[in-house]
Amino acid sequence: MNLINRCVILLLLFFILQGCQKDLLDKLPEDQVSSDVFFLHSNDMQIYMNQFYDDRIIPVQWGQILNNPYNGGADDFNSDNEVSSNGLDPRLQGTRTATTGITGPGLGWYFGDVRNINYFFDNYRKCVDDFSTYSEWVGEAHFFRAYIYFLLLKEFGDVPYHSKTLGTNSPELYGPRTARNLVADSILLDLDSAAMYLPSASVANGTRVNKWVALQLQTRVALYEGTWEKYHATDVFAVKDANPEKYFNKVVDAATQMMGSGQLAIYNTGNPSTDYFDLFRMRDYAASTEVIFWKQFSVALGITDDKLYLLEYPYGKSLTKSLADSYLCTDGLPISVSPLFQGYNTISVEKKNRDPRYYQTIFTPDEAWKIDTDTELWVDAYVNLNTSTEFYAPTGYVLHKTYDPRMVYHSLNYEETPAIHFRYAEALLNFAEAKAELGTITQADIDNSIGLLRARAGMPELQMNNITTDANWEFPALSPIINEIRRERKVELATEGFRWPDIARWAAADELIIGKRPKGFKGSQIASTYFPVDANGFLDPFQTTIPGGYGFNPNRDYLDPLPLNEIVLNPQLTQNPGW
Repeated sequence: MNLINRCVILLLLFFILQGCQKDLLDKLPEDQVSSDVFFLHSNDMQIYMNQFYDDRIIPVQWGQILNNPYNGGADDFNSDNEVSSNGLDPRLQGTRTATTGITGPGLGWYFGDVRNINYFFDNYRKCVDDFSTYSEWVGEAHFFRAYIYFLLLKEFGDVPYHSKTLGTNSPELYGPRTARNLVADSILLDLDSAAMYLPSASVANGTRVNKWVALQLQTRVALYEGTWEKYHATDVFAVKDANPEKYFNKVVDAATQMMGSGQLAIYNTGNPSTDYFDLFRMRDYAASTEVIFWKQFSVALGITDDKLYLLEYPYGKSLTKSLADSYLCTDGLPISVSPLFQGYNTISVEKKNRDPRYYQTIFTPDEAWKIDTDTELWVDAYVNLNTSTEFYAPTGYVLHKTYDPRMVYHSLNYEETPAIHFRYAEALLNFAEAKAELGTITQADIDNSIGLLRARAGMPELQMNNITTDANWEFPALSPIINEIRRERKVELATEGFRWPDIARWAAADELIIGKRPKGFKGSQIASTYFPVDANGFLDPFQTTIPGGYGFNPNRDYLDPLPLNEIVLNPQLTQNPGW
């Protein structure tokens, strides 16, 4: 059977699978052709796995900034790093309610993709080709089952875990939720298999998952579960039989494999004033040693992104003073003590003598800004965006990272800037944090992880035995080294979608969210403002909207509610705390 015929069969199978999807893991796919004919050859495996690269599972990261800030794409909207004039995040406000309905991964209680991936595992052994010709696709299947379940774990905690396709008469269909640590263990086992079967260098040049992506996801999952178990140990989300150290050690093991591979490295040309910024505006990552999984776009093939269109018109989205204040001065000291800090009178003054990642993440007036694609009008970014009813940014801090004024539009909305999904820097940060949580971190560990990120930015090394006390540490009850590792994570991964998951796993809403409002730069530096200022003169755009600050409920809002109709359908399901 030729490839075209197999593609036709897959399409039929796909539509049948979609037609069978109901609210639960409810039906065995009813197409007998796929069972008898499909999965017989290695090409069938690859074709089947292509569906899991869909934007529903792997979001088009930057394109999600405007379209849907809640879907887990690259954005820090739902955190203390970023805010929008179009509305506050309902999770942070504590205004969400439990409802009915099911949507895709990252958005709700949806198991259609779990069933589809398990269908692969139920059938791939029918292949008549040698296993070596399709082992990569088996590795991808293990990766995507792990990835999908991790999305569910982050949203709901305990979820029903199944490793096979369920039929309508399967007794497991209406069973209880599986404890979150058991789900996490299953995810990590899948990623062990994925790392074993996946190639270390993808034939798709990083646009398909490979061994390093699997190991990096393993560091992410293990760090998430380990810190969740540690920092939620005494609240309503406490995990029975918690063992944080087991997960921290898993982070270290997986990251150590990556760090010792000789294939991965931080992008660093020796130009600290532009290297970090340049990393996010490249047009191709096929040869990158840092970006290990990315999505390529092609107007010619109809695969397009609206990333820069959305960044050109921020529609009220801007960064916060909390993020801006986190950047150290060039002497390696925090702004609370460094003699190099010049104050807040203007943003141009504020950026002086700061970690170069400050101005490579936040726009300043000396940076080019293309506000009109037809006339190519270059304007002062922050002034324009704070004096225009259409394009204002409520805090004044406009996102610079990922913006490229050299972009070429193929139409009003679309262009071809790639989307980064996994980059090696995260694995280094995960390694350092896990070692610090274990209490085994050494100076050599710091030098080989955070040290590489600071070196790219031209910043002084972090000396673990000589950390200056910062009066503004976000976590004063924790050790200096953990505070500095968390600071490094905040600035290095800013706007890449990690901040809310970090707040959740650290149980940090008490310190960072509850009773707080997002602030901006000094209001006096713009000609006019639509927003009030606080007692110190800093923009306070939501002063009247949330006078008491965010109303996040720490006994409820760290997890999402299960849909009410699912609990009615399956009485063995229990609702998450507080809902």
